[in-house]
Amino acid sequence: MLAFNRRVLAMAMDEDVPLLERLHFLCICTSNMDEFFEVRVAIQKQKMAIGSLRVGADGLTASDILSRIREQVSDIVQQQYDTLNNALLPAMRQEGLHFPHRAEWTEEQQSWIHKFFKRELLPLLTPIGLDPAHPFPHLLSKILNFMIALEGKDAFGRESCYAIVQAPRSLPRMIRLPDDIATAEHSYVFLSSIIHAHVGDLFPGMKIKFCHQFRITRNSEMDVDDELGDLKQAIAGELLERRFGQAVRLEVSNHCPKELSDYLLQQFGIQELDLYRVAGPVNLYRMALVCDEVDRPDLKFPAFEPGIPAEFKKDDNDLFKIIRAGNVLLHHPFQRFDLVVELLKQAASDPNVLAIKQTLYRAVPDSPIVDALMKAARANKEVVAVIELRARFNEEDNIALATRLSDAGVQVVYGVVGYKTHCKMMLIVRREGRHMRRYVHLGTGNYHTITTRFYTDIGLLTCDTDMTEDVHRVFQQLTGMGRLSKLKTMLQAPFSLHSGIIERIHFEAANARAGNTARIIAKMNGLEEPKVIQALYEASQAGVKIDLIVRGICCLRPGIKGVSENIRVRSVLGRFLEHTRVFYFHNGGESEVLCSSADWMNRNLLRRVETCFPIRDKKQARDVLKMGLRLYLADNVGAWSLRKDGQYYRVRSSSKTRDAQQELMQSLGKVVRATEKLSE
Repeated sequence: MLAFNRRVLAMAMDEDVPLLERLHFLCICTSNMDEFFEVRVAIQKQKMAIGSLRVGADGLTASDILSRIREQVSDIVQQQYDTLNNALLPAMRQEGLHFPHRAEWTEEQQSWIHKFFKRELLPLLTPIGLDPAHPFPHLLSKILNFMIALEGKDAFGRESCYAIVQAPRSLPRMIRLPDDIATAEHSYVFLSSIIHAHVGDLFPGMKIKFCHQFRITRNSEMDVDDELGDLKQAIAGELLERRFGQAVRLEVSNHCPKELSDYLLQQFGIQELDLYRVAGPVNLYRMALVCDEVDRPDLKFPAFEPGIPAEFKKDDNDLFKIIRAGNVLLHHPFQRFDLVVELLKQAASDPNVLAIKQTLYRAVPDSPIVDALMKAARANKEVVAVIELRARFNEEDNIALATRLSDAGVQVVYGVVGYKTHCKMMLIVRREGRHMRRYVHLGTGNYHTITTRFYTDIGLLTCDTDMTEDVHRVFQQLTGMGRLSKLKTMLQAPFSLHSGIIERIHFEAANARAGNTARIIAKMNGLEEPKVIQALYEASQAGVKIDLIVRGICCLRPGIKGVSENIRVRSVLGRFLEHTRVFYFHNGGESEVLCSSADWMNRNLLRRVETCFPIRDKKQARDVLKMGLRLYLADNVGAWSLRKDGQYYRVRSSSKTRDAQQELMQSLGKVVRATEKLSE
């Protein structure tokens, strides 16, 4: 995760990236770091708290890992704020985006800001003086707080050393100044600066010695007993605990005196190792508001209009008829995801559709997909939604989603105890004459109508008898009980996917030893499963040429002589988040192309319900190989190469530049110039 964050941060530092997109990458870096502490660091702290001295495969204890994390995170944080203060803010000021400090406020601005504070902020702020009657409060995770040192006596004659003010979540962290007093086309002031400037209004008659912002991050890893009678109720209860979990990180302004930071560390029960001083706002992610609000197309990536597959470019809008004519391959976000939504809408309205079954891992509660499922249920169709309540950081949304669907008559189930349901499947059963036909959508990404605009994924629409039968059997497993049924075309975790991938790697190794052509190309988000990595090492030693495109964590080390010298690993970053899982095996000349919901990670292959489906149409398989894999191997704009020492370096070439995402946008959709408009 930290290596990936360094690459994200590099995008924020890249002057070839549009300015507001650089700010957006900086915000993503902050968000990623928050999740890293909430989950990864929290797990290591739990191990240390229970006295676990167990040494990992790399010979490191939890204490060793936390020390290394501290060293690397400190460096990343310093680069973040150096980038903000020394590169982005000056560049934005030149472009008419100004973030004036308190010392730069004009008299007119000071007057407006003070009135804004009294009107909009003062009624919402609750100062808490710390004394025997007001002990240190249990503060929420990732909330902006202020620690204030006071002098003097209040109306009751009490003397207080410290007080705390918490900024409510509802308050925006960036306040835009009115045009008539702004010093630039777009002028913003930080909420923290406004509160800091007027915090004295909260303590009339008292002297403010100092005021410093801080933010605490807490353990957000949920510990839910799968054996409890009501999983939904158990998770709802655990959500309340998450906001007050064990502290894992304290961020303070770099001007905060040591006596104050020591006091805060003591109150939160953490160590100096967990303290991070920052040269600016303690939560840079809130600056993403500026990227959304400022209408400057010249400072953003060009607008993009997703394309439509050739199969849909016909006068006939009957999607069932189109799918019957042949499988339809979708490459998102370069092609429109709303075609999947439209299929579901047609199914909800079609009197010949008798049943719809859908998995939902991450979804927007008020999405058109949810509306279509509810409409179908109200039309007396058999509608089943398999909702994964334990999708990290989406638990609350998924509980609300489950309740809403249940109220509409949808049969809601929560998958299998002990295994997260992470597969992406939709099954539609339709009566056609005297026969029943199944239609299926399989994908590598979630049914989340917002992230489908920014995540790269592949989907398949098919009524192939064998594939639809496989999907039917997986749904039977998820909703009922019974022995495992062997699937005809698909691999499935936790049963056949892990062994299936290893068998295919071994087959390529055997071909290489026999002197035959052998090749593996695989693209995924993470690679850390030990047996898969060992199989890849053995294949490399046998002479198999292996290319891996891994966006995030990669525990394999390429280029080690005698071990992995035939393996190359790269990561590609761009305007879209790479999310596809695509695996290619030469397979003795009978090329096999697989798409999956699973990464090659322990959790995906052994502890989740996942699917991996073949692209059976030969032309479509060639398209996936070309556009989903080889194009990314040719990329020299957003690509990073992993060295054998675990470090990444930027891939640059003096020859023609190749940008995989840009080429896909141009070939599958339409890049829109700033002077053009997107179609409605």
